[in-house]
Amino acid sequence: MSEILTSDQVVMCHGERFRIYLDRETIAERVREIGRTISEEYAGKQPILIGVLNGSFMFIADLMRAITIDCEIDFLKLSSYGAEKVSSGNVEELKKIDAKLKDRHVIIVEDIVDTGLSMKYMMDRLDAYEPASLRTATLLHKYEATREEVQLDYVGFRIENLFVIGYGLDYGQIARNLPHIYILDESA
Repeated sequence: MSEILTSDQVVMCHGERFRIYLDRETIAERVREIGRTISEEYAGKQPILIGVLNGSFMFIADLMRAITIDCEIDFLKLSSYGAEKVSSGNVEELKKIDAKLKDRHVIIVEDIVDTGLSMKYMMDRLDAYEPASLRTATLLHKYEATREEVQLDYVGFRIENLFVIGYGLDYGQIARNLPHIYILDESA
């Protein structure tokens, strides 16, 4: 069970201590910036955002609110973590996209890119639908963990190889509801 101790800005999750890394205001401002950029770059077009469940749901909701042009949304669900802190390296598709993507402007929206394997899988998979364009947006990019180089068009924050929770990111399916992004407090 997660417990927020607001006086210390600390969260306990699965018996481990996490501290704030990015606060909600910092996240919100960066998401607004990405939304403005997408709105400018896709002016006169109607992109479709493809959210990767479950982690991207908060980011994609806030991003859509920050985009000022018409856009659509759909979701797919992948798994490469299970209940672990580190990606297994195997990507499993749990939910397919319902929308038709041929000749559409598609933006894949991910909560975090670490190894790059899931993003590469999605880009290859969605490119087969022959979209007019295919771009990517991720809230976090763990650049040190990247094993598969992929084009990341919109990056909220580049972070070191840290274990993070909150703002949609989970640890064993909990802590997604936390408003900030927290990192494992190694000093605890």
